[in-house]
Amino acid sequence: MAKDNKPEQDRRAMQRFPVNIDVEWEGAIGRQKGTISDVSSLGCFILCSGEVDNTEDVNIFIPLGDGMKLQFPGEVINHVFEIGFGVRFKQLNKAQQQFLDSIIESVAD
Repeated sequence: MAKDNKPEQDRRAMQRFPVNIDVEWEGAIGRQKGTISDVSSLGCFILCSGEVDNTEDVNIFIPLGDGMKLQFPGEVINHVFEIGFGVRFKQLNKAQQQFLDSIIESVAD
């Protein structure tokens, strides 16, 4: 039986906001579908049944609304078998950060 893998210290430095955003993510096993269930300016949690490993690099593809998707690079910081995984965003450019900020602003009110 697989066990849940979480870091011993769960450091949630930023407030998280509940969302429901259907996304695609890509890791070592290829591209999969998932749903972002909460987001902060540092990362997000993706609900999905795909397998990942802690410290695995992943790319999250968030829809822009016109059929295009914006890619967010990240690293898996924890995963819960058959539930999903937490991602810490890595090296976001200005456009990525502004888009993320707009998502957070829209749900923070």
